[in-house]
Amino acid sequence: MKYNIRECSHSELTAIITENFRAPDPDLFELARAESLRNYQGRIFIRGLVEVSNYCKRDCLYCGIRRGNKELRRYRLAPEVILDCIENGYGLGLRSFVMQGGEDPGLTDEVMTEIIREFRRRFSDASLTLSLGEKSTEVYRAFFEAGADRYLLRHETASKAHYDRLHPPEMDFDARVRCLYALKKVGFQTGAGFMVGSPFQTVEDLARDLLFLKELEPHMVGLGPFIAQEDTPFAQYPSGGAAESLVMLALTKLMLPKAMLPATTALVTILKGDRKPIFDAGANVVMPNISPLDTRKLYTLYNGKVSTGAESTEGLANLVVQIKTAGYTPEFSRGDHVEYAH
Repeated sequence: MKYNIRECSHSELTAIITENFRAPDPDLFELARAESLRNYQGRIFIRGLVEVSNYCKRDCLYCGIRRGNKELRRYRLAPEVILDCIENGYGLGLRSFVMQGGEDPGLTDEVMTEIIREFRRRFSDASLTLSLGEKSTEVYRAFFEAGADRYLLRHETASKAHYDRLHPPEMDFDARVRCLYALKKVGFQTGAGFMVGSPFQTVEDLARDLLFLKELEPHMVGLGPFIAQEDTPFAQYPSGGAAESLVMLALTKLMLPKAMLPATTALVTILKGDRKPIFDAGANVVMPNISPLDTRKLYTLYNGKVSTGAESTEGLANLVVQIKTAGYTPEFSRGDHVEYAH
C-alpha cells in the first residue's frame, strides 16, 4: 500500500512528507478520514478547556508565556474559580475537561492534587485531562490517584538537536521523553505532540516525530503549526503552513489510527476557523475555552490565538453546528481512547 506508514523507514517517511508538502495527495486524507470513521464513527469529542495559569518557570524560545517575557500580565486562577469554570461547562452538557497551564511554581503540586480530588468528587462522571508540564513520577502518580484521567505533554520535536535549538540549556530532551514514558507507566491516557514549521525544523525532523510516535504509542497527539509570538526570540520567524500541518495530521492518524487527535487552536487559527479540513485529516477532538473571559487574552502562547466564538463555551451552539455541517457528530461524553476501559 502506498501509505503503509507503520512499516516505513525514516528515509521513506521523509520522501512521503516531502512529496505531500509539494503536492498534497487526496488519497492520504481519504485514508486518514477512513481510519477516523472506522475507530470513532465520525464522532468529534468536545472538551472544555480551562487555562489555569500563565506563570511558567520555563523559558522556551517559541512560547509567549515563557518566564523571560516581561511584557505579559500574569494570572493564576484560584482553585474555586477553576472549579466554577468546570461547573459552568458541566451545566452546558460537557463531560470532558482539560486543565492547562504553564509550569507555575505558585500552583503547587499539593494544591493541584486537591483541585483534582475536588473535581472528581463533584463531577464523578466526567473525565479530566491535565497539561501542566514536566513533573516527577511521584507527582504524576498523585495526580492520577486523585482522579485525573489523561495527561498531555507535547514533546515538540523528536530530534534532540532540534529540541536544543528551541529550548534553553536547562531543558533536556531526554528528560521530556522520560516524563512521557512515566505518564504511560502511571496509567494515564498519555498525549504527546509537536509543532509543524518551527524554526530550524527539517523534513527529516518530522519523519523522526512519526517514528517517535510509533515507538511511544500515545493515546493522544496534539499537533499544529508554529505561530510566532511577538515577545519571544522567534518573533520574526515565519509561521508553519496549514497545508503542511494537515499533511502531518493525516500521517499521524495513519501511524496511530486509534489516537485522539485534537483540532488544535493553532491550526484553527491559521485556517481562520475552518475545522472541516482538520476533521477530514483525522482530528476528532475540539476544546472550546471555558476560562474566565478576562484571562483568555493573557494566555498568549502565540500571536492571534482565538479564544472566543466557536473556540469558547459562549459559542458552543455554533461549534455544534459547524461539526454537523462538516458531516460529523458532536460528542459530549467522557471521550476516552477507543481501547481504554473506564
